Amino acid sequence: MITIEEARDIVRSKIRKLGTEEVRLGVCVGRVLAEDVKADLDLPPFDRSQMDGYAVISTDTSEAPVTLDLIGESAAGRGWDGVLERGQTVKTMTGARVPKGADAVQQIELAEANGSSVTILESAKAGKNIVKTGAEIREGEIVIPAGERITRAMVASLAAFGYSSVKAARSPRLAILSTGSEIVDVSEKPGPDQIRNSNSAMLSAFASDLADVSVLPIAPDDPEGLRTSISKALDQCDFLVISGGVSVGDYDFTKPVLKDLGAEIHFEKIALKPGKPTVFATSKDKCVFGLPGNPVSIAVTFLVFVRTALLLAQGASDPELRSGFAEVTHDIKGAKGRHGLLPVKTGFREDGRMIVESLKFSGSSNFVTFASADAIASVPADSGLRKGDTAEVYFF
Repeated sequence: MITIEEARDIVRSKIRKLGTEEVRLGVCVGRVLAEDVKADLDLPPFDRSQMDGYAVISTDTSEAPVTLDLIGESAAGRGWDGVLERGQTVKTMTGARVPKGADAVQQIELAEANGSSVTILESAKAGKNIVKTGAEIREGEIVIPAGERITRAMVASLAAFGYSSVKAARSPRLAILSTGSEIVDVSEKPGPDQIRNSNSAMLSAFASDLADVSVLPIAPDDPEGLRTSISKALDQCDFLVISGGVSVGDYDFTKPVLKDLGAEIHFEKIALKPGKPTVFATSKDKCVFGLPGNPVSIAVTFLVFVRTALLLAQGASDPELRSGFAEVTHDIKGAKGRHGLLPVKTGFREDGRMIVESLKFSGSSNFVTFASADAIASVPADSGLRKGDTAEVYFF
């Protein structure tokens, strides 16, 4: 067996980056930027008012209350083009250009208008309620660097700087193949000794924002049928994820078939619980992951290995799951000789400290309990974790 880190290093070393493509702004969330996004103008492009109020020369208001001549209005999209002089004020709206000569905006609630004049009731210090030109970013500066995954929060910045489309890494083509003569489609009612194909549905859900996913027909426990299914899949994908058939049972044909097809198997056993019999292979420039058949094992190994590989292929600067630390509320037993990555449920104590609660699994086939999980806890081999210990957790 190899360690989790050794397995991850092997995967990283075999990933090739995909090409790039232009992606429209409206469908770019989740994609990995292949270019730096740069500001094409200063932001704000002018001194901008933060309030509805009156633009003033701050020294005019030092002995407030003071009455000033109202000489114009500056509204958003229709600024006032003159130069403010001593004893004058311009009504200035939120988001509008601050007139030249003014160095403060006093909010409208601290002023009284009276026809052609305005009384400023309180003094306004220089800079009050003004965002200076370029305070947020200067023209030519990087807004979002290449390698970032585009989030919903980034879309406004892309639009503001004229990116109707962005250059992004090509989305990986991921094929999902479930194996097992006992597997039937989700829409079917299982017969005796049969189960529905929950693995493909779960893998597809995990991968939907990472790749272009295709779910292949279920492959029976038959070497020839499996060989045909894998061969066809490799012709149409960049990554192939096979669930089941990777252990050493009489009907586990995944590894022999991969070898027969000329694939190079880089590892097939990891000191990991759950997920010991995970397989990673390459066939020419295609990556193949053979994941254990039990749903919890599949979830963990997908999140730890496949997810990272899909993001690395897109040049993501941070391909790992978000992590944090939490206090363990109950003892979590360690597996003999294997590091645990166990699904857990997180929460918070009254003092705000994050806590992690172990889930009572009857085994890695227990997808009903897994439905309550929102993170994976790192559990040291053998010793495990004790109540009160701090555990590293990975969120999904």
